[in-house]
Amino acid sequence: MHANPNPDEPYQPRRQPQGRRLSIRGLDYFLRHWPVSGPSRHQLLMLHGWMDVSASFQFLVDQLPDDVEVFAPDWRGYGHSSSTPSDTYWFADYLADLDALIAALESLGLLHRPLKLLGHSMGGNLACLYAGIRPRSITALINLEGVGMPATDPSQAPARYAQWLDELAKGPPMMKPYADQAAVARRLMQNNHRLRADFAAYLASHWAAQASDGQWHLLADPKHKGIHPVLYRVDEVLACWRQIEAPVLWVCSEHMNSWHDFVRTEAYQARLGSIARRQSLIIKDAGHMLHHDQPQALAQAIMAFLQ
Repeated sequence: MHANPNPDEPYQPRRQPQGRRLSIRGLDYFLRHWPVSGPSRHQLLMLHGWMDVSASFQFLVDQLPDDVEVFAPDWRGYGHSSSTPSDTYWFADYLADLDALIAALESLGLLHRPLKLLGHSMGGNLACLYAGIRPRSITALINLEGVGMPATDPSQAPARYAQWLDELAKGPPMMKPYADQAAVARRLMQNNHRLRADFAAYLASHWAAQASDGQWHLLADPKHKGIHPVLYRVDEVLACWRQIEAPVLWVCSEHMNSWHDFVRTEAYQARLGSIARRQSLIIKDAGHMLHHDQPQALAQAIMAFLQ
């Protein structure tokens, strides 16, 4: 890991990404691309999680060998990508965006199928679904805590739809602004007590931006905070998982967030049997943001899996 001489200063990346803009399904998508100087040994497409941005992968990329080429988009409504014109972020739209993004990168001669896919949290859930929907397009899959959600019951639907309608009537929730970039960094460190100060300072400059009011605002559409009206349908998810043909590295942290308690249940463990070619890994001394907490250990595990 690059040693920063002053922990109060932002982390200095070892590998600098190139920014690209692509038209994806009528939206302006922003993509970070960490190129290689010669032939690439591996190409990885990385998908960030909810309320995050593609710059989140910088510390992990810096630990990967220089001949590993990486692409990472900002999902719609995050970072520097356009927000959706509708009042709800429909989960299926992310899958369609991913499919169109892969096709666009392929048409530009930048990315080649079958490809290697990595996703964190929400991005991991999407990566697993996509690998089952387009099994011939994926040759390796790395899931970082994209563990899914607890099962729901159809009887919950009326109340869920009612809550969604009530939220729409009120309008998007307000998101707290911050006085300066340092305040954003402090918030990130409150969210993750393992986060290094220089990492937080670096992420703050990509997670938020200063607006005309002089304050720093998160680069995320407030509509992401709204409840999703469609229940999590485990049977549909498992049907997709069963179609995954690629080997899967299923990575969880030693200290998962408390809302992930359900992964310790027998019902959840039974779900994992739906993924035929799965190997599991626990990253020690890490929480949900394991690519921030232990990027070196994670990079080593990824390379061992790919090789």
